[in-house]
Amino acid sequence: MTPHKKLQGLVAATITPMTQNGEINLSVIGQYVDYLINEQGVKNVFVNGTTGEGLSLSVQERKRLAEEWVARGKDKLDHIIIHVGALSLPESKGLAKHAAEIGADGIAVIAPSFFKQVNKDGLVAFLRVVASEAPGIPFYYYHIPPLTGIKICVEELLDGMKQQIPTFQGVKFSDRDLLDFGRCVKKNDQGQLVLLYGVDEQLLSALIMGADGAVGSTYNYLGRASNLLVEAFSNGDHILAQKYQFSIQDFLGFVIAQGFGVAQTKAVMTLVSGIPMGPPRLPLSSASEEFIAKVKARLENVKNCPYT
Repeated sequence: MTPHKKLQGLVAATITPMTQNGEINLSVIGQYVDYLINEQGVKNVFVNGTTGEGLSLSVQERKRLAEEWVARGKDKLDHIIIHVGALSLPESKGLAKHAAEIGADGIAVIAPSFFKQVNKDGLVAFLRVVASEAPGIPFYYYHIPPLTGIKICVEELLDGMKQQIPTFQGVKFSDRDLLDFGRCVKKNDQGQLVLLYGVDEQLLSALIMGADGAVGSTYNYLGRASNLLVEAFSNGDHILAQKYQFSIQDFLGFVIAQGFGVAQTKAVMTLVSGIPMGPPRLPLSSASEEFIAKVKARLENVKNCPYT
């Protein structure tokens, strides 16, 4: 790992492999790491987030997963970011301290979301206390209002955040609000922060707005195509980048119409990688056999697309 290298490009929001009995399956993490690097060209990971069912796992499970990703990714991955957010402040503090102790490259924290009457000062205070448990590594705010219901604009949060949280390094922005995102980019005109976009089907739009990179579940299995999109954009070939985005959107539009969530992501990843991801944890239900059959046929079309 290279802790002083700026986090940019694609970041895979990792899936938590589970056995058929619903236990975390650490035995395939090493294979998972190699697959991301060799097959998808992705060398950054975001562990125990939404895609990883982090808030459905026990604290001990989250720690074991973090340890395994750091152990298996050492000297292979560029960045291993551990999501340590929780509804409980003591739990989040403990996870942050643990992540720093095991050598993670950074931590991220989602807004605690049971109580919706959260204002900016209260949220920043929560984040500050958690970040203080890992003073030697970067801290990222994980913004995902569609799930948390906490709709404080990130542009508003950026005011004074660095002064209150010295390790604050950037944002995982998982919302379709490009107005707020654009204002964040404008406020970050000196490039002191890392702004990572988290809505995969809008990757090109975010790059045009000025995103430094992106965190998403689809980079687990569409990482190579998405990297080609990023490369085309970086080379100034916006027409080619658009073609890659449209190809990716064709597939994502199809699976979203079928009903797409963590369970379906696990099924797609199993199909593409050959690594068994297992079922999701209850209360989520496994993807249907009908979904798997339809996606399998659609994936063949994606593979045969001249742009992917």
